[in-house]
Amino acid sequence: MAETFILCDNLVKIYKVADLEVVALQGLDLEVGKGEMMALVGASGSGKSTLLNLLGGLDEPSAGRLTVHGQDLLKLGDKERMQYKRHVVGFVWQQPARNLLPYLSARENVEMPMLLAGGTAGQRRQRALDLLDMVGLADRADFRPDRLSGGQQQRVALAVALANNPPLLLADEPTGQVDAESSAMIFDALRHISREFHTTIVVVTHDQR
Repeated sequence: MAETFILCDNLVKIYKVADLEVVALQGLDLEVGKGEMMALVGASGSGKSTLLNLLGGLDEPSAGRLTVHGQDLLKLGDKERMQYKRHVVGFVWQQPARNLLPYLSARENVEMPMLLAGGTAGQRRQRALDLLDMVGLADRADFRPDRLSGGQQQRVALAVALANNPPLLLADEPTGQVDAESSAMIFDALRHISREFHTTIVVVTHDQR
């Protein structure tokens, strides 16, 4: 097996609502190797999105152990957590509106995360164009989201998520609002990303492909 990238050991997440406790994850054990692509498939309410939020540093475990990229997520302070989310994780959400800014072109959307990472405008532009070419949308670089199909928007979102070359990519139902052909193209792009960049990918999906 490849070097361990994600390790969950007896992971627990409990949400408290008033006097009610809801157990979203109970004693989860999971190991994912570096560069592997894993799909989380299951019924609604089974804890898939909860796990994704924990892996992304958007929520904190209640108990157990969660290590990602050598970092113990239960021990991260606020500043460390912010750095983790900025440099380790790339996100793709189900709703295109959460992934892209509507008033920017596809290229400008991909460039946006790079502004915090430094580099020249020329370097940002070239990387954005390279990523859009990788997902098959080089000819749509200057199009705004409203001129792109749902599937094209999600492929731009993949490029945005990869802008700063994160070692972990998390995708929450990335094909949930697109047709079968677009779904196949998105999964092809994810597989290519995993192979080409050795990116560890975790996908929440109902799609069995």
